[in-house]
Amino acid sequence: MKCPFCGHIGDKVVDSREHKSGASIRRRRECLDCSRRFTSYERIDEVPYMVVKRDKIRERFERQKVVSSMLKACGSRPVSAAALEAVADRVEAALQEQPDKEMPAEDIGMFVMQELKKLDQVAYVRFASVYRDFRDIGEFMTELKDLLGAKEAD
Repeated sequence: MKCPFCGHIGDKVVDSREHKSGASIRRRRECLDCSRRFTSYERIDEVPYMVVKRDKIRERFERQKVVSSMLKACGSRPVSAAALEAVADRVEAALQEQPDKEMPAEDIGMFVMQELKKLDQVAYVRFASVYRDFRDIGEFMTELKDLLGAKEAD
């Protein structure tokens, strides 16, 4: 941190306190060159994570939408809420790893489908039927056959 009085780069923190609002930290600093004290404030810079929809519109990522869609797909299936929260955690982690803090909705949907496939195949088929928007029963049957073929290979 640069001293506002002499411009020296070195300083030491002599006191730290959370701001009244809790949104920042107030730090009293002392310049190592001129020994004058000054105050700095630190706050978390919240960059919203964005989802790029099929029509190229960007909207803020909402974790609750991911969890809600999985809950609908799971219906009365024996999948715990903790397992679904863990999937949502992994989706968020994948989004945080993106250098530009955005991810196509299609990638999120595919990720969720793969995770549901591991948890519960019926929930996977339910989610896929809505997400993939099958045009006819033939496409749906192909997906089911692929699922059954993979199950027999295991």
